[in-house]
Amino acid sequence: MPGDDGAPLWLLRGGDVLAAAEVAESVPARLRGLLGRAGYEGALVLPRAKAVHTLFMRFPIDVAFLDQDLRVLDAVQMVPWRLSLPRWRCRWVLEAEAGAFERWKLQRGDELELHRVS
Repeated sequence: MPGDDGAPLWLLRGGDVLAAAEVAESVPARLRGLLGRAGYEGALVLPRAKAVHTLFMRFPIDVAFLDQDLRVLDAVQMVPWRLSLPRWRCRWVLEAEAGAFERWKLQRGDELELHRVS
C-alpha cells in the first residue's frame, strides 16, 4: 500500500490533489487517529475500518467511508463525543478537519487515490 513505509502521500480525485495524506497503518496509530491534536491540515486514512469515534477529540471532523477501491460510500460531519454507525461495505475511513470535504467538493461516489509525493 502506498505510504505504509511512512512516505508522504497525496490524496487525489481525478488526478487533482485534494490534500496531503497520512495513513494510520499500525494499531496504535489507528487508535490515536486525530486525538490530542488541536486541528489537522490534510487527510488521515484509516485502513481496515468500518466506523470511527470522536471521543476526547477537540474539534469536529469530516468522515468519509470508503469501499475497497477508495470510492466514497458516505460522508458525514461528526462533533466531539460521538460514535459513527458502521458501514458494512466500508474498508477505509478518511478523516479531515470539519469543512475540508466542502472545500474539496467531496461527495458520494467520488473515486479517490493515494499516491506517493514525488
